[in-house]
Amino acid sequence: MLSVEELIQEALSLPNTTRVLLVEKLIESLEYDIDENTQNLWNIEAKKRRDEIRNHTVESIPGEEALSQVRRILEK
Repeated sequence: MLSVEELIQEALSLPNTTRVLLVEKLIESLEYDIDENTQNLWNIEAKKRRDEIRNHTVESIPGEEALSQVRRILEK
């Protein structure tokens, strides 16, 4: 059996489309452990954020920029 580190390296070597499928399947496997009320709240929040972007009430930024901002905040 592969170690976690080996498994990660194998997964990272896969093509993007295959990695996306792998991530989706892993997330699906965790969703069964999530409280239904919590899942409903996350769905509401996700739809709210989607609508804010569609309605241009918020400005989206690239993921790398968002992560950079989070890192700066955590360094303080």
